[in-house]
Amino acid sequence: MMLSRRILQLLFISTCALAGVQELWWNVTYVENANPDGLYDRRVVGVNGTWPPPPIYVNNSDSLLIHLTNGLDKPTTLHNHGMFFNSTSWMDGALAVSQCGIPPGQTFDYLVPINSSGQWGTYWTHAHASGQYVDGLRAPLVLHPAQETHQYDEEFTVILGDWYHQQQSVMLERYISIANPGGAEPVPDSALIYFAQNSTYLPPISGISPSPVTSAVGFNENSTLPFVPGRTYRLRVINTSALSTFFFWIDGHSMRIIEADGTDVEEYPVDVLDLAVAQRYSVLVDARNDTSSNWMIHANMDPNMFDTVPSTLQMNITSSITYSGGQNITDLGTVSEYPDFNDTVLVPSAVVPQPPVTKTINLEFLFDTMNDGTNRAMINGIVYNPPLVPAIMSELSLGSNATVQKAYGPYSFVLDHLDVVDIVVKNLDTNHHPFHLHGHKFQIVNRVSVIDSNDTSLNPPLVEGQPNPMRRDTVVIPGGGSVTLRVVADNPGAWLFHCHIEWHLEAGLAVQFIEAPLQAQERAVGTFPSFMYEQCTALGTLTSGNAAGHASATDLSGLPLGPYQQKLGWLPKGILAMTGCVLTAVIGMLTVVWYSMGEGDSDEEIEEETRRRLAAKANGRKLFGMFNRGG
Repeated sequence: MMLSRRILQLLFISTCALAGVQELWWNVTYVENANPDGLYDRRVVGVNGTWPPPPIYVNNSDSLLIHLTNGLDKPTTLHNHGMFFNSTSWMDGALAVSQCGIPPGQTFDYLVPINSSGQWGTYWTHAHASGQYVDGLRAPLVLHPAQETHQYDEEFTVILGDWYHQQQSVMLERYISIANPGGAEPVPDSALIYFAQNSTYLPPISGISPSPVTSAVGFNENSTLPFVPGRTYRLRVINTSALSTFFFWIDGHSMRIIEADGTDVEEYPVDVLDLAVAQRYSVLVDARNDTSSNWMIHANMDPNMFDTVPSTLQMNITSSITYSGGQNITDLGTVSEYPDFNDTVLVPSAVVPQPPVTKTINLEFLFDTMNDGTNRAMINGIVYNPPLVPAIMSELSLGSNATVQKAYGPYSFVLDHLDVVDIVVKNLDTNHHPFHLHGHKFQIVNRVSVIDSNDTSLNPPLVEGQPNPMRRDTVVIPGGGSVTLRVVADNPGAWLFHCHIEWHLEAGLAVQFIEAPLQAQERAVGTFPSFMYEQCTALGTLTSGNAAGHASATDLSGLPLGPYQQKLGWLPKGILAMTGCVLTAVIGMLTVVWYSMGEGDSDEEIEEETRRRLAAKANGRKLFGMFNRGG
């Protein structure tokens, strides 16, 4: 296996021509007693024995090679969020779509051909297996071009994230449970803000005693950004949360958006940044000309994302801008109302006209209590379950049958090479959801606030011929609304499309796009790493055939499916029991009406009626007892 990885590395480097290769060696390990919020010591998933994992800064003329060794006791993967991978989707790191996972003790070499992707800007890297990024395996990824579109004097990366004190696996078991039929997501215990610059994190302010394990990094009120009067700063703000939307602003300073999800845009002034999970923005901030005060930085979690807000949860986390040590920090307080931000007002600096559409895929999603008693997510009535064979391996092994959509499971869509696809995503839930498409940027060509409205201001028609629609890789679908995303199928492979709220992905809010299967097969010849098959074998995972592992386009026997929606929202036993209860109540009410219309009854008639009602009540107890025993 070491030899095959070495051959792969040489092949990769040979394709880089004169470009450089930035290599990183990451050993993913558990780190005990991390306490970044100062409230609770917990075990986290870190890198090389430390937490947080190191930030990654790469020139976009180089390629990135991450040698990831799994020091955990379960499979892991690494997803470089927003990267295109140029027809090598097996490097994307999405468990069960791109790979089987890295077995404990083994290494995977993630090759990211940044030099040939034409990408730069603000991204991040995180685990894409078993919710491990919730437990800490996440870090910023910044790509620098030779010449930036916008000019500034200095830059910092701002990392935002919600923070849990319990392990993700413990919370997931409670979340997807019959004890949680309403689907209330785990509410974080706190939140974090910290900063990076030039591949290192900024240290804590002097004069404090942070927790030893995380003492090299400043968090929240123990962190600060040093500003110099008269300079212009670029802040790259990343939301690395599992659930929380953040509102970000700086007292006494204005902000101008210049980038969203790796797309440079014309300057757009904002007072408050609205960042859903996995979204990124760059803003320009002009430093003040005086040093008489330092200023508060605010990052507020959106309470609308939480089923309940515990009294112990601090929703507003703060840091500061420091001009001069020893000066007071000016805090102008929280805002009374958070503004709604429509990212379609942003104008990309590089003009890409809207191409004519050739294919439309309609996706409708909602949450409901299922026939197993759990609350799950569905797209077009289907809960996403990982296939038994990773989708990319099905695509590469099915030959001519790889173009048959059914072969990949009911949550899959096959796209022809260079299709121009409209993905219309309708949100039947009441809250907003951030959706991320792997391997692509899409154009946002329509946004609807209320999908069933006749008011064109709330439900506007899609306009063709837009000269330069906004492009990004993570978009918010408003509650009760929809978004139309136009994407060109120019990147053969298997790509996941999912809600980036980690709990919702685990609940099944995802589909997979199987793109240009025959072209993917051609381009994989001589480049697909053989050690991936070995790692799958070590994990007992199938590596060929359709989603169920059969050499067939249609036989999906054995493929995990479901659960499914309850009939009328109730289990069959519950429907029968409730029907009996309602009938008894109706009979009782009719009896009352009948006797109220009569002239009175004899004592014998009253006694007989009392006996009948007692007998009916006893039969009712037997009925419910029968259901309880069978439940």
